[in-house]
Amino acid sequence: MEATVMNIGEASRQSAVSAKMIRHYEDLGLLPRVPRTDSGYRQYDEATVHTLRFIRRARDLGFGLPEIETLLGLWHNRRRSSKDVKRIALEHAADLERRIEEMRAMQRTLQHLAHGCHGDERPDCPILDDLAGGRAD
Repeated sequence: MEATVMNIGEASRQSAVSAKMIRHYEDLGLLPRVPRTDSGYRQYDEATVHTLRFIRRARDLGFGLPEIETLLGLWHNRRRSSKDVKRIALEHAADLERRIEEMRAMQRTLQHLAHGCHGDERPDCPILDDLAGGRAD
């Protein structure tokens, strides 16, 4: 049975990854170089689309490109240790938690500053005063 071959538009549609990002991932080496027609058009197969879906899901979960590269290597390595995959996932989850806490702190500071602002016609504004002073509350 012959493998299904598709152009970049169809690969984009099936993977929900834009054609621009497909080319970018290929340039970065996350995707193998794909064969081209005599006229230079890229030809993608179902395995490549599957890899694109993997990358898309990893991006949706907030993994960075270096982490995705590592995860792709582990995904393709049938002799991998699942502890390596779990370690990467837990490190990423911890990083997300740290970033969430930083954003919550920013939110609390902004709410505090906004609460102190009269929001009327007067020029006094504790929000601008704080920004100008560079304080980190």
